Amino acid sequence: MRRSLAFLAGALLAGACAAPASADGDGGFTIKDPRITESSGLAASRLHPGIYWTHNDSDDGPYLYAVDGSTGKTVATVTLRGVGRPRDVEAISIGPGNEIYVGDIGDNFGGRWPYVWIYRLPEPRVLKDQTVRATQYVVKYANGPRDAESLLVHPRTGRVYIIDKKEDGGHLYEGPAALSSTGTNVFRPVAAVDLWATDAAFSPDGEQLAVRGYFGGIAYAWNGGRIKRQARLDVPLQRQGESVTYTVDGSKLLYGSEGSDSPVQPGSVPGSHGSGDSASPSAKGSPGAGPGGGTPLNADYKVGAVVLALGLALVFGLKRLLGRKS
Repeated sequence: MRRSLAFLAGALLAGACAAPASADGDGGFTIKDPRITESSGLAASRLHPGIYWTHNDSDDGPYLYAVDGSTGKTVATVTLRGVGRPRDVEAISIGPGNEIYVGDIGDNFGGRWPYVWIYRLPEPRVLKDQTVRATQYVVKYANGPRDAESLLVHPRTGRVYIIDKKEDGGHLYEGPAALSSTGTNVFRPVAAVDLWATDAAFSPDGEQLAVRGYFGGIAYAWNGGRIKRQARLDVPLQRQGESVTYTVDGSKLLYGSEGSDSPVQPGSVPGSHGSGDSASPSAKGSPGAGPGGGTPLNADYKVGAVVLALGLALVFGLKRLLGRKS
């Protein structure tokens, strides 16, 4: 994904401030595979507890990587067959029956692609390098093309959802009850999301929706698809925060980032022991709250705004310094 100079400066500074994660499974780990330099999605395996599926952003190929959360090492590489050449893979999710869904839904041009794709494949029962045939689905949006980086599958119903990516907040899009491999699958907006979303995930019981951005996140009660804002998420500062998943037992959230040797860092789940946010006034709604209730969008990015300001100061300070020397 292309980024503005201001964003890159802020993201670099955020990465410098972020503490590295240790390789201790659900407590966090570092992805050590040198092939994985743009980890853009993350999904905890239920079939293989302790294993996390990820993939690169673009210019890699039809590959998925199974990473051991206790070591950070790749234990299997899966090559997708029957899907053509992926364009901009941004998300991964695991649905009922241990079916893996991959979202080739990114759009570097801000919504110019007339359609995007979703790939579905059975999660391998044996973790080894192998080729697996996937089903490809054509996806369009009811209100026109758009960029998106968040794809999620409800763990009970199997219905697929996408959240588009907009700086001033996007929408949750609902797919058909069952995806069709022969026709076009139209996704329709069903709820506003108060975040510049880079990924999202369902809790294992399907009752909670976690949405993350670069500098913040929001937990929503699923409420049968009529989402209700619960609390802010404790998202760590990362170089380029791109992914989120619940642990298999739902006790933690894990946040991933792009870059070589990228950290996967843990965070608390609102309402669980030690989260300390679910009972706050912002979690239940307050004057000036966003469309879903709770803290306004700008408050979620308070830390990000500070980081961006410092990054801009650094960039323009260097420009002035170099200008004086020229």
